[in-house]
Amino acid sequence: MSHFFSKDGGRLASPSHTLFQRRFRKRPVLAVFAAAFVFASLHAVAAHEFKVGDLEIEHPWSREAPAGARVAGGYLVVNNAGSAPDRLVSASSEISAKTEVHEMAVKDGVMTMGQVDGGLEIPAGGSATLEPGGYHIMFIDLKHRPKKGETFPATLTFEKAGSVTVEFTVEGMGVKEGEGQHGNHGG
Repeated sequence: MSHFFSKDGGRLASPSHTLFQRRFRKRPVLAVFAAAFVFASLHAVAAHEFKVGDLEIEHPWSREAPAGARVAGGYLVVNNAGSAPDRLVSASSEISAKTEVHEMAVKDGVMTMGQVDGGLEIPAGGSATLEPGGYHIMFIDLKHRPKKGETFPATLTFEKAGSVTVEFTVEGMGVKEGEGQHGNHGG
């Protein structure tokens, strides 16, 4: 390692040592930025879970709607930490003229889909999963076609807990149950 000396014979720091000192002084700033980034990332994850009363709504998502589509589906999980059941009685969104809680089922070999009469029960201490091929939110007469990477708000109304506005994240068209960002969350 080479060293530099002043005119009076005193030793000065090497160029590499000076560079190290400059970088080291910047480390606290980098640490603050890194911590802020981690906090923001965790906040973004937590922000995709919503709470109202004893209910927690996890990871609302939708698939990208193809051009010309008039409907889109919404999926999520509702957990009930309470000691009494609750019901998802309605939903609304600015993305569609009408929004309904639907069920898709196969009866006598025929697939049927329609609005759930009386709402969807969320059992006490249990959960209800809204997923492709089962219960879901149906956005009817779309005003805006959901596109991958976008989000859109919807208000869910529960019999006991009341209303909560959630953000649906739009996934790609080809996403199937068990795939994509939310595959491990019941969607």
